[in-house]
Amino acid sequence: MAWLLVFTGGIIEVIWASCLKYADSFSEWAIIAALIAVSFIMLIRAYKTIPVAPAYSVFVGIGTLGTYITGIFLGEPYSLEQISFLILLLIGIIGLQMTTKSEEEKSPKGEEGKS
Repeated sequence: MAWLLVFTGGIIEVIWASCLKYADSFSEWAIIAALIAVSFIMLIRAYKTIPVAPAYSVFVGIGTLGTYITGIFLGEPYSLEQISFLILLLIGIIGLQMTTKSEEEKSPKGEEGKS
């Protein structure tokens, strides 16, 4: 469930980040502010059960990659070099995710229910 919050928050980040360039009115800025709040609230809730570093890295990675791809579809310039570095960023995020132990994996046997 926590990773679903991170993923959904990252998608919402793509939406608000992509809309920043086009917002002209108070109501549009209010919607963007609300989306920013929702995306970060989702991330903060996910922090309750998963480690901060990989969660934030995935959140920012989704935002970065998604915003970049959205920009391409909206006519922003891009280059093969930039796409290469985005792939490198994605590899780093996946590597971080794969090598980070969850809280359950870190706690010794028999210690699960203790505070």
